[in-house]
Amino acid sequence: MELAILGLGRMGGNMVKRLRRDDHRVIAWNRSPEPVKEAEEAGAIGANSIEEVISSLSTPRVIWMMVPHGDPVDSMIDDLLPRLDAGDILIDGGNSNWEKSVERSEKVRSHNINYMDIGVSGGIWGLEIGYCLMIGGDEASFKHVEPAFKTLAPENGYKLVGANGAGHFAKMIHNGIEYGMMQAYAEGFELMEASPYDFDMKGVADLWNSGSVVRSWLLELAGRAYEADPDMEAIRGYVEDSGEGRWTIEQAINTAVPAPVLTLALMMRFRSRQEDSYSARVVAALRKEFGGHAVKSSSD
Repeated sequence: MELAILGLGRMGGNMVKRLRRDDHRVIAWNRSPEPVKEAEEAGAIGANSIEEVISSLSTPRVIWMMVPHGDPVDSMIDDLLPRLDAGDILIDGGNSNWEKSVERSEKVRSHNINYMDIGVSGGIWGLEIGYCLMIGGDEASFKHVEPAFKTLAPENGYKLVGANGAGHFAKMIHNGIEYGMMQAYAEGFELMEASPYDFDMKGVADLWNSGSVVRSWLLELAGRAYEADPDMEAIRGYVEDSGEGRWTIEQAINTAVPAPVLTLALMMRFRSRQEDSYSARVVAALRKEFGGHAVKSSSD
């Protein structure tokens, strides 16, 4: 199939490359030209303007936005809507707030354009492993774009989870759980670091991943992080949050659902910005390993 990817950052650029592996026709656009050139090297068709994106696609057009949540999404939608035709499909694959996705879907559909919100998980590893896709929208749009989903996701790695907003809602909860899991691992490793034993942290991480009930991909990444920095000395325990953890806790409050683990995991990220700590260094290292997120040096 053919589609456009707008926004060629860590996720969008690699998605273009993965789509090209199955010979999908991909139009690639970015505000800065360097990522467009890289996409062209992967076989995509580079576009220098939104007008060029639109003219390069046959109808019904499929346009997948991979831009930061908030104003950038609204600005892009406003730019695209007058140029699109009835029946085109507009996708937001960024980490948008699910309530905003519902509002945007209503706006877009009032122009007879189909809208999909897709929570995308996979980070910098998605190119090789594939992306987990949590999809919100209608069945017809889902079926139309499904060939791209099959390429982007691993086996059983994509699903239409509900109507508009459901995709980003599922991704919000996914990230809230991720916060809790990382915090649990970090606290456990700090307890071992403070013990009377000289634990080989990478060795323990690898051991736990061999049949234990706490085995996971995050634990594999912890092993990688310890291999690169056995004492977690090169990284500062300063941990940002992208917003979805906060939205998860707000949702818990709004629906009176107790979520103490997820809430405390978010609070610990706030804590990490006040004073360096060992467990926060572990969380920062894990974010770098799975998502390519920037970290602060321990000398900063």
